[in-house]
Amino acid sequence: MKRVKKAIIPAAGYGTRNLPITKVLPKEMIPICGRPAIDYIVQEAIESGIEDILIVVSRSKNLILDYYDTNPELEEYLKAHNKAELIEKLQIPNVRIQYVRQNYASGLGSAVNLGKRFVGDEPFAVMLPDEIILSKNNPPLLQLIDMYQNYKAASIIGLKVVDDSLLKNYGVISPKQIADNQYKIEDIVEKPQESPPSNFAVIGRYIFEPTLFDYLEKTNPGIGSEMQLTDAIKLMLKKHPSYATVIKGKTYDVSKIPEYIALINKVWKSTEK
Repeated sequence: MKRVKKAIIPAAGYGTRNLPITKVLPKEMIPICGRPAIDYIVQEAIESGIEDILIVVSRSKNLILDYYDTNPELEEYLKAHNKAELIEKLQIPNVRIQYVRQNYASGLGSAVNLGKRFVGDEPFAVMLPDEIILSKNNPPLLQLIDMYQNYKAASIIGLKVVDDSLLKNYGVISPKQIADNQYKIEDIVEKPQESPPSNFAVIGRYIFEPTLFDYLEKTNPGIGSEMQLTDAIKLMLKKHPSYATVIKGKTYDVSKIPEYIALINKVWKSTEK
């Protein structure tokens, strides 16, 4: 069975929940103790064995490309001013990064669909950069990859348990437990406004087979008049099994101010040790 070596990071959205700063600063570049949010996602991918990353950007996200590029002028400045030890902080991650531009933010499904040629015939991950997961155990994505090894040719979706009042903001699955902390997905609903099927909400980590693209192309615009990844998964369930697991770790949504502040405090305390 092929290893999961590729990951798509959709980063083309407008970041409306973080306005007004996202008028000029991509939400993926919001700082967390000196590093942009997306850098935590890239590092998680590397620690999970990912070798190739495709970042889906828009024309206003050039700062992401600049961040993952060399800066010879700054390096020369540091050398000339006896600050050469800081050059280590400028090292580009040891992973191949490519980019594709999404001309219009028409939904997560549309963004992922741009990765079809990048993926080819290999399994791949999707990682959302506004959801940072801190785990004391395996990296969050690796937890899904480990499960994927046991369920060949199937999708694996990351979950967290959410209070009833918040389920309307997530994709929510109807689960059938098959093992400790592992579930077969019977159904999935995008942002249920009433009668959610469970308290298991989808968070921004996925493993897919290339079959997903067949269903993305059949998916019509859904909530918000956007192509929803959840709707494509729902279509796929009719012929292809999908599984899920509750990720072990604490999830922080950087688009929510209280969670963003809590994340900064958590990361800062960990660096003090």
